[in-house]
Amino acid sequence: MTTRRALLLIADIGGYTEYMQYHRSMLGHAEAATRRLLDTIVGAARGFDLIEIEGDAAFLSRDAEGLDGAATLSAVTSAAVAMHRAFHAQRRLIELNMCPCRSCTQTSALKLKFVAHVGDVATQTIRRRTKLVGVDVIYVHRLLKNPITVPEYLLVTDDLFRDGGTTSADLAIHEIAQDLEGIGHVQTYYVDVEDMAAPADPPADPSWRVRIGATFDMVGRGLPHVLPRRRSRALAATG
Repeated sequence: MTTRRALLLIADIGGYTEYMQYHRSMLGHAEAATRRLLDTIVGAARGFDLIEIEGDAAFLSRDAEGLDGAATLSAVTSAAVAMHRAFHAQRRLIELNMCPCRSCTQTSALKLKFVAHVGDVATQTIRRRTKLVGVDVIYVHRLLKNPITVPEYLLVTDDLFRDGGTTSADLAIHEIAQDLEGIGHVQTYYVDVEDMAAPADPPADPSWRVRIGATFDMVGRGLPHVLPRRRSRALAATG
């Protein structure tokens, strides 16, 4: 099995489990909201390929062959900033649509965090689905379990950080040692995503036309979940 050097990045929506459980009465809209957010995240990750959607996370990769350490770390930070901004712009649009359900109006609890690593991977195809495999793929996924309390952060491995150096002298970079299952003792570094770039100007509230369009979009996405439940209630009532 041929291996290659790859840059691995996971964008994970924080608060997803609580959000889906709390809004299970409007599961259709909660699912539609998170699907739109994941689609927006993937679309903003320029230069990265989507490997898989893993529940509340997007696993992405790009070829690292020929990239020096600084270019590799820069690619990660640039992608994280772009995905973070796109995520919150889309979250705001969902929140401002005219649907009054709590699945739509309370998306502000959702956050976005990132973990990244550079390592060797192999490609495996099963039933026409291509996946990345290898110890480094396991490594980057293990990073999602960590003691960081900052709600939105970028966490990178020692391999990625040491080769790339700091991207800015103004960044507050925190060092954290972890013991990862199956990996062992590792050194990692993280930064608050909001510290990685100057904050963008807050987007203007969408027009009524955009809000109406977003409302119909959410209603349409929620129907496949609502209709089966209504059919079941009707059958129970007639039975």
